[in-house]
Amino acid sequence: MSAYTCFADFYDVLTDNVGYDQKADYLLKLFEKHHHSAGLTLDLACGTGTLTIELAKRGIDIFGVDDSADMLSMARQKADEAGVELLLLCQKMQRLELYGGIDTCICTLDSINHLTSKSDVAAVFQRVGKYLNPDGLFVFDANTVYKHEHILGDNCYIYDKENVFCAWQNNYNPKNHKVIITLDFFEPTEPGATQYIRSSEQFSERAYTREELTGMLTEAGLSVEAVYDDMSFDEPDTCSQREIYVVRKI
Repeated sequence: MSAYTCFADFYDVLTDNVGYDQKADYLLKLFEKHHHSAGLTLDLACGTGTLTIELAKRGIDIFGVDDSADMLSMARQKADEAGVELLLLCQKMQRLELYGGIDTCICTLDSINHLTSKSDVAAVFQRVGKYLNPDGLFVFDANTVYKHEHILGDNCYIYDKENVFCAWQNNYNPKNHKVIITLDFFEPTEPGATQYIRSSEQFSERAYTREELTGMLTEAGLSVEAVYDDMSFDEPDTCSQREIYVVRKI
């Protein structure tokens, strides 16, 4: 996963429609549906920590891991402002090192897709499998091949926010379902100014089929318990853009 630099400054602005409080509530309902007590929970690739903090507010014993120091710096600031005590570790997902076992691991907002090689995805699943306690639950989401082909594709998007203008450009490779994403940010030098500072970020996302993900999970000693359409408990269909995987430690 890319160690975001300038993107970290604008991440929360560009994801202000995510609905983190709804995601937190959904995860709690998912745990209940699968008769799982969250226990000690890891938010893997926690980013700026918004979901981590929402879950902590709901009484979950949670900590976060991300490989971007800039993202974690913002997570620390937000946790302090919210009055939430939060342990944050700067590590790559595929090199996860913990001091002991965990009962639950979540990995959201397409973080698995940011790993563009199967070996890295397999390494993450192996590391999660290593630290999950018996009967532990691993919940992650992933963009589908359909989304990469038909939604991201070679499309461009414009985000005109109050304090930043962002041009989002995609370059899609159908051979491996990989999208190269280029972001150009234009930030006014001061509020109301007509002069802008430009910064750029580039990273890639790759979509994996369910068969590919299931195979790597099985090799890691993890069993797929359910796959849901995004933010629901319905079966995904051929046009689903994001799927939720519920995985149990065997």
